[in-house]
Amino acid sequence: MIRFPLIGLAAVALTAAAPDPISPSRLSADVKVLASDGFEGRAPGTPGEAKTVDWLVAQFKAMGLQPGGPDGQWTQAVPLIRTQIGQGGMRAGSMPLVQGQGVYVSTVRPVDRVAIADAPMVFVGYGVHAPERGWDDFKGVDLKGKIAVFLVNDPDFEAVDGDDAKGKFGDRRMTYYGRWTYKFEEAARQGAVGALIVHDTPGAGYGWATVTAPAGENYDIVRSDPTSRVLLQGWLSGESATKLFAAAGLDLAQQRKAARRADFRPVELNGQRFSADLPVTTVRAESRNVLARLPGKTRPDEVVMFGAHWDAYGKGAADADGRVIRPGANDDALGVAGVLELARAFKAAPQTDRSLVFALWTGEERGLLGSETYAVKPVYPLSKTVANLTLDILQTAGPAKDVMLVGDGQNDLEDRLKSAAAAQGRSVTPEALPERGLFYRADHFSVARRGVPTLLLMAISGAPDLVEGGRPAGQKWLDDYMRCYHQTCDAWDANWDLRGAAADVGLFYRIGQGLADSRDWPEWRAGSEFKAIRAESAAERK
Repeated sequence: MIRFPLIGLAAVALTAAAPDPISPSRLSADVKVLASDGFEGRAPGTPGEAKTVDWLVAQFKAMGLQPGGPDGQWTQAVPLIRTQIGQGGMRAGSMPLVQGQGVYVSTVRPVDRVAIADAPMVFVGYGVHAPERGWDDFKGVDLKGKIAVFLVNDPDFEAVDGDDAKGKFGDRRMTYYGRWTYKFEEAARQGAVGALIVHDTPGAGYGWATVTAPAGENYDIVRSDPTSRVLLQGWLSGESATKLFAAAGLDLAQQRKAARRADFRPVELNGQRFSADLPVTTVRAESRNVLARLPGKTRPDEVVMFGAHWDAYGKGAADADGRVIRPGANDDALGVAGVLELARAFKAAPQTDRSLVFALWTGEERGLLGSETYAVKPVYPLSKTVANLTLDILQTAGPAKDVMLVGDGQNDLEDRLKSAAAAQGRSVTPEALPERGLFYRADHFSVARRGVPTLLLMAISGAPDLVEGGRPAGQKWLDDYMRCYHQTCDAWDANWDLRGAAADVGLFYRIGQGLADSRDWPEWRAGSEFKAIRAESAAERK
């Protein structure tokens, strides 16, 4: 039984204004199952995955939905590789590098050894190639066979008045060009054999301990061309980078300033060649996305998609109480429960004109791998996918006066969110720390980067303004939850008050219903890096 605290009249009015068919008790019941010990933390490629997938399929079947995967199946195969860097030698110029100390590296190539001998190192500033913003850090310099050295975040992250970069990339709001994933991908496109990012805590949004936590492990999807990824990727500590630049006769602080100019050109680190000889263990595994569908009655080829990730971190080191299972109750069993509730609600409602797809992804915690596999091989054309609405961590502290918006200014789904929130008597609050780039760190991003307009609800993007206790109470909830983020204590709790979470899921019900019974095609804002990509397929949506 869920125990709710007493609330004031304001909360009663708030609830009365939002008669969405989303049940807090059913959300709780589903999370209780998915986060139970029998599911072993829902790690891909484990017995916990098999149990999870079977249970999810059974739920969709019981609702009367149709299989939504390829060839009429409930699942989509997600072939994965897991790599583990072993002990070996690394050096930059005359400076030895020790894994986890001055440097942290991994690979996503399915190789048995990383062997790099005397590769030139080239500082490429922020490593941004953004023609739509009039910015190119590479200037045509040949990086083939070289190590590209990047700064983290965007060119305007530290920009001041007078810098060319000032305001070019949303000021403190991170764009995709600021994400480490983009930098590694761009290094490969530029022909580099390896990529190293200079770490600093403000720019990255996390400390060195977070960088080194995977201990040389990495995951990727199985790619038809593995060379589309650099052979070696990773980070240099700020201290190591400062020494490396000094050895090349350069001042890193001055180079940071130079990288904020539009005329910046790559700078070779003279005399500082990089070598590595590292063994790699590569294991192949196959995981699965779960997909269900409600076909549209008049335009079934047009799809509104709802998503969440079913995977968590499985088993790990024992905590102080001897617990080893990291159950991922909020991250993201609660999001999964929200998608299941949306499926139930839409199945009970009149059939929509457009089709509805309910996607539960694998491999999010390993780098959005399930949703990336789908985006590479979509079951439904991305050009005809109206929108993707993703749930990834919801708040469990009761009704809130607002909902947090991740990625403010990206697309006009935000206007629909404001309207849906107003119908519940609520407002929309932009995320608190846009420089951390949360918009680029959840499963919706795999299709966003292919042009599909998206909306993400992620409660850790800021403190909610709770009906009981306001923003201070919301901050306390957030602080308490973050202590359990990815830990054994992210567990189901009968004392959760899921009325706020149910209201957030209800927002997606309202938005999804409006999209599914209209002929509207949401658009990216003029300043979004994804607008041009969507425009390429505009003719298919007429």
